[in-house]
Amino acid sequence: MIYIYILHSKSASKYYVGSSEDPFKRLEKHNTSSFNTFTSKYRPWVLVAVFKASQARGKAEQVERFIKKQKSKIVIEKLIDPSFVPTGKLAQLVRVPHVRD
Repeated sequence: MIYIYILHSKSASKYYVGSSEDPFKRLEKHNTSSFNTFTSKYRPWVLVAVFKASQARGKAEQVERFIKKQKSKIVIEKLIDPSFVPTGKLAQLVRVPHVRD
């Protein structure tokens, strides 16, 4: 299963959207990688939402790109809201509930 995950940097008030087979391990890499990347500049990151996206990496990456192309903090904050029900191109997302609990 490929997951879409959303990270938040409280110190920079920024969000990051990514996809991975293991979003929890990926979070660790975002917070510890020695490479100079977007996420390395705004540490520490906290995992705020995880969604099951697809068994196929290509389909999951299409959804990830769609979210990123919106360039909208509002869209990301809606996805984070546990009462939001994804529709349209995001309808395939299934929230992994224990992340916010």
